[in-house]
Amino acid sequence: MEKQYCKVGSVTSISTGSQAISLLEYQYQCFMERASNLKYSNTKLGEFFEQKAKKTKRRLEELV
Repeated sequence: MEKQYCKVGSVTSISTGSQAISLLEYQYQCFMERASNLKYSNTKLGEFFEQKAKKTKRRLEELV
């Protein structure tokens, strides 16, 4: 049986540089916006986006 490669669910690593920083800043802003929009209507989903924002901010701080 031959190896098959599937792109579904694959992860692309973020390289260092200004492009990576701008991408992480954009993701952070999106996660924070989604978290604030869902904070009172769906708390679990809001908490999920807050956690994603914190992780993204940590990665951003590592690059800067």
